[in-house]
Amino acid sequence: MIKIRTHAELALLERAGHIVALCHDALKRAVQPGVSSLALDTMVEEIIRSNGAEPVFKGYRGFPNATCISINDGVVHGIPSNRCLHEGDIVAIDIGVKYKGYIGDSAWTYPVGNISDAKKFLLAHTEKALWAGLAVIKAGIRLSTISHAIGQYATQHKLSIVKELGGHGVGTMLHDPPQIQNYGKPNQGPILKAGMVLAIEPILNLGHPAIKTLQDGWTIVTKDGKDSAHFEHTIAVEEEGYAILTTLMQGPKH
Repeated sequence: MIKIRTHAELALLERAGHIVALCHDALKRAVQPGVSSLALDTMVEEIIRSNGAEPVFKGYRGFPNATCISINDGVVHGIPSNRCLHEGDIVAIDIGVKYKGYIGDSAWTYPVGNISDAKKFLLAHTEKALWAGLAVIKAGIRLSTISHAIGQYATQHKLSIVKELGGHGVGTMLHDPPQIQNYGKPNQGPILKAGMVLAIEPILNLGHPAIKTLQDGWTIVTKDGKDSAHFEHTIAVEEEGYAILTTLMQGPKH
C-alpha cells in the first residue's frame, strides 16, 4: 500500500529533501582529487545536523556513517574511509536525512577531476535514465511504467541494470512501499495518485549486471570490476507530472 501524503506531510518531506539538496550542492565543490570519502561524510553530517535534521543512514542496521560513498566499481552502500579520491575516479554519494520524522533521500554520482570517456558516458546516461523514468510520472499511470522507461533507456544505451536494487516509497521510514524496479513491462502494478512520494533511482553498470557484497557486509561492488553509477531523486506525484523534493528550488513542477 502506497500512502498518500497530506499537504502538511509533503511540506516536511520537501524540507527534508531540501536539506539533502544542500548537501549535494556542497559536494559539487568538495569532490576533488586528494579528499577522503570520510572527510566528505563528515561535511555532509555537519550540514544535516546544522539544519535541524539527522542522518538517517547512521546507525541503520549498524551502518557506521551518515552517507554511503561508492567509488568506481562500488555499486551502493560503500562505507566512507580515509581512502582519498584520485583523479579519474567516479564517486556515488547517497544521502538520507530525517527531518521532524520525515525522510529525504537522493544519490548522485560525481566525476573526480578529468574522467575517461567511458565514465562520462556512464554518468551521462545513468542520469538520463533517471530523467526518462521521471518523465512518465503523473497521477493515473501504473507504477511499472516508470520501471519500463528506465530499463528501456538503459538497454538502448547498452548499460546493464542492477536488478537486485531499485527505488522505493518515501515517508517516515527509510524504505516505504513500494519497491520500484528499474526494468520491466509497462502498465502493471498500482495506479499512482497525487500525494504519493517515491524515490526513483537507476543503478547502472558499464559491464555485466552481476554484483557481490564485500566482507564488511555492506559494500556492494560489480563482480567484473567495471564501473557503476547511481542517480536518485525523491519526488511527489502530482495530477499532471511530479515535483522534485530533493532540490534547492522549492516546489518545482514538471
